[in-house]
Amino acid sequence: MSIEHDHPDQTSAQAPIASACGCAHACNTGGSVEPTAVVVGSDTGALLLRVPAMDCPTEEGMIRAALERFNSIRRLTFDLPGRALSIDAPQESWSDIVAAIGGAGFKSETLSEPVAPEEGMQRLRRESVRLIASLVVAALAELLAIVAPETFIWKATGMSVAAIAIGLAGLSVYKKGLSGLLAGQLNISALMAVAVTGAFLIGQWPEAAMVMALYSLAELIEARAVDRARNAIKGLLDLSPQQAEVLQPDASWAAVPAKTVVVGAIVRVRPGERFALDGQVTTGNGAVDQSPVTGESIPVEKGPGDDVFAGTINQNGSLEFAVTAPANDTVLARIIHAVEEAQGARAPTQRIVDRFAAVYTPAIFILAIAVAVGAPLLLGVGWVGSLYKALVLLVIACPCALVISTPVTVVSGLAAAARRGILIKGGIYLEEARKLKIVALDKTGTVTEGRPKLVAQQVLVQSPSEIGILCIARSLAGRSDHPVSKAVASGLSGELLPVERFSAEIGRGVYGTVQGKEYVLGNHRWIHERNQCSDELEALMHEQELQGRTVTVLANADGVLALFAVADTTKATSKQAISELLALGVTPVMLTGDNPATAQSIAAQAGITDVRANLLPQEKLDVIKAASAENVVAMVGDGINDAPALAAASIGFAMGSAGTHTAMEAADVVIMNDDLRRVPETIRLSMRTHTVLWQNITLALGIKLVFLVLALFNGATMWMAVFADMGASLLVVFNGLRLLKGVERT
Repeated sequence: MSIEHDHPDQTSAQAPIASACGCAHACNTGGSVEPTAVVVGSDTGALLLRVPAMDCPTEEGMIRAALERFNSIRRLTFDLPGRALSIDAPQESWSDIVAAIGGAGFKSETLSEPVAPEEGMQRLRRESVRLIASLVVAALAELLAIVAPETFIWKATGMSVAAIAIGLAGLSVYKKGLSGLLAGQLNISALMAVAVTGAFLIGQWPEAAMVMALYSLAELIEARAVDRARNAIKGLLDLSPQQAEVLQPDASWAAVPAKTVVVGAIVRVRPGERFALDGQVTTGNGAVDQSPVTGESIPVEKGPGDDVFAGTINQNGSLEFAVTAPANDTVLARIIHAVEEAQGARAPTQRIVDRFAAVYTPAIFILAIAVAVGAPLLLGVGWVGSLYKALVLLVIACPCALVISTPVTVVSGLAAAARRGILIKGGIYLEEARKLKIVALDKTGTVTEGRPKLVAQQVLVQSPSEIGILCIARSLAGRSDHPVSKAVASGLSGELLPVERFSAEIGRGVYGTVQGKEYVLGNHRWIHERNQCSDELEALMHEQELQGRTVTVLANADGVLALFAVADTTKATSKQAISELLALGVTPVMLTGDNPATAQSIAAQAGITDVRANLLPQEKLDVIKAASAENVVAMVGDGINDAPALAAASIGFAMGSAGTHTAMEAADVVIMNDDLRRVPETIRLSMRTHTVLWQNITLALGIKLVFLVLALFNGATMWMAVFADMGASLLVVFNGLRLLKGVERT
C-alpha cells in the first residue's frame, strides 16, 4: 500500500499512519503491518513524456537501460502505441532523466505542453522535404556509380556523403545504434549503423547513402501511419467542446472553460451544438445524436430527467442540464482512458511475436557473421563479397515489420470497437472473443428493457364507460411510485381525475376515492382477499401470468372493472442478437433470478432455448465456473448481482447505459448503448482482428524469407533489402488500419 500525505515531518507522520494501518489490518486478519517508506506529497509526481521515436519493445529496453542508474525512479510506465512514457520520480531529477533519454538517442517532449497542430504540420513538412532531398541525391549517386563507375566515382562518393549530410539521419541513427550496442541490444538503429559503416569500409558509398535515406524516409512514413491508429482514439477528445455555456448567479449565461465547470452547475446547449459534459436534463426536450459515444445510429429523444453525455450532439430544441461529472470524468473521458490503458497491455499474439523477434534478430546477426567470416575461410569466397552479403543480412535481420504488425492491428481494433460504442479493456479480450462458445445472459436490462410496460388491458364491464374506467385507473396509478403503477399510468391516456383519501397498501396496491366512489387498483392476492375473484377472472389472470406478466386489477364495491397486464418487454434488438450468436456457432444461455414462467416467456420471445431461473448471484457464478471448465464463456449483465459472474467469465460484457458501476468495473467489455447486438459484433471484430494479425505476421516473415534466400544467393542489394524491410513495415501498418474502415467519423 502506498500512502501520500502532506506532513512536513516524515518521522512524526509515520507512527500514527502505521498504527492506523496496523490496527485496521489486525482487526481483520490478526496480522501486523510494517512501514517501509513514507512518501511526502511535495516529493511525488509523474513526468509525462512523448517520445516520437519509441514504438517497439527494443526501444523501450534502450530507455529502461538508460534510466537504470536513477534509484529515485519509483515506476516506469510505457505506452508504445501512444509513444508515451510516464516516470514516477522526484521533480528535482526530471531534468537529468530527460537528459539520459536524450543520451540514448531519443528526443522527448513534455506531454503537458503538446505541440500545436500547425507547428506539428510544419515540422512534418520540413522533415519530409529534407529526407526526400536526401533520397534524390542518394539515388543520383547510385545511378552515377552504376552508369559510369570509373569516370564519376569521386562525384558519386561526394554525392553519397552529401545525401547523408542533407538527411542528417546518420547522426541520430548512429547515436541510437551505439546506445543499443552498449546496452547489449540489437535494435534497428544498431543494425543500420553497422551495415552503413561496413558499406563505407568496402567502398559502397552510394549504397550506404541509399540505405540511410530509404531507412529514414520510411521510418517517417511508418510513424505517421502508426499515428493514424493512435489518433483514431485521440480524435475522440475533439468531440467534447472546450467551453460550456453556464448559468450564472445573476441568471445570465456565460461561456466558460469546460474543465472549470463544477458538478451541479446548469449548462445550456443550443440546437446543433455538442454537449461539453455529462449531465441530466432539467429543462427542454430534443433529439440527441449519441453515436459518438454509444454508436447508436438513430437520435434519442431527451427530456427532463434523462442522462446526456459529453461529445453527443443536440439536434433540435434548446436543452438545459445539471452537470453530473467533471470534465476529466465524463463517460467519453473514461472511454478514452480505458482504451489507452488497453493499448499499453500486450495482446497474446503480440507477446508471442515479441518473444520470436528477440530470438530471430540475434540468430540472423550470427548468420551474417558466419557468412562474413566462414564463407572466405571455408569456401574460398572473396572477403569483400562475403562482407557485402553479410551486410545485406544485417538489414534483413531488422524485426520492425514483424514487431509493429501486432500493436497497430490491436490498436486499430480497439479504436474500431470504441467508435461503435464497444469499450474493450484490453487486447487479450479483443483476441479471445472469437473463441467464445457460450454466452450467458442476464434477463432484466440485458435481454429485456429493464423497465416494466403496460402490455395488455381489458375492460370487463360496460358501465361506467370504458374511457371513464381507464381515466380512473390512470388517476390512481399516477399517484403511486411503485414500478407497476408507473407502468400502468404511463401506458394509459385520458384525463387525470382528482383522487381523495389516497392510500397505498404495501404488497397489495392502492386505493382512493374518485368522483365520490371508492376504487382499488391491486394485485391478484388483494382481489382474492376481497372475494371478488370469479372463475372467469381467475382464467384471465392465469393466462396473463403464464406469459410472465404482472396483473393489476381495478375494482370497486360493485365488482371488478378492468384488468391490466404489466411486463418487462424484450428489447427490439435481442432476437436479432441471439440469431447472430447462433449463426456464429455460439450458444446463448439465460441466467436469471426471476421465476421460471417469466424467464421462459422472455427466452422464447428472444429465441433462447437454454434457460436457468430462480438463480441467486452465487448460483450464477457456479454456472459460469462449470461452463468455463470446458469452454470459453462470456457473461452479459448489468446489475450488482451479475458482478461475480462477470468477473469469473472468460470475458464479461456489461451494459454501460443501464448498468451499475460495479458491473462495469467487473466487466472486460462495456457496451455503451445497451444493444445486445454489440456482443456478436465484438466476436466478428475479434475474428477480423485475428485474420489481419496473421496476415501481417505471414507478410512480414514471408518478405524476410524471400530476401534472406536472395541475399544468400547474391540476388539482393543492401538498398533493396532496406526497401523491402521498410516496405513490409508499411504494408503491415496499412493492413492493420483496415480495421478502422467503416468506423471513421468526420
